[in-house]
Amino acid sequence: LKLAGFLAQVARDGSSSRQPVARKGSLFMFDEPTTGLHFDDIAKLMRALRKLLDAGHSLLVIEHNIEVIKSADHIIDLGPDGGKFGGEIVITGTPEVVSRCKKSEIAVFLKEALV
Repeated sequence: LKLAGFLAQVARDGSSSRQPVARKGSLFMFDEPTTGLHFDDIAKLMRALRKLLDAGHSLLVIEHNIEVIKSADHIIDLGPDGGKFGGEIVITGTPEVVSRCKKSEIAVFLKEALV
């Protein structure tokens, strides 16, 4: 809801007729924002995230949805599993770089998604 309120105040050109909620260059962090969303709603979310980037903000998104992951500028793949068997950095880089990592669990899915 806070994201929607922020985006409602930002014009298409990045300017605002009212006091902006966040200063340019703010960092937005999202934890699994696609959970429970329909495919059409995920597309709307991706457009909203793109507007934030275009307005000069930075995003940190924790996500398992491969469509969102493949759209990232930079991926930090943690693993190799969850819980006590995770938490290590497996690989970092662009989706293309991560897709070539044999240790990465998401590499197989990224290869298919990037075709």
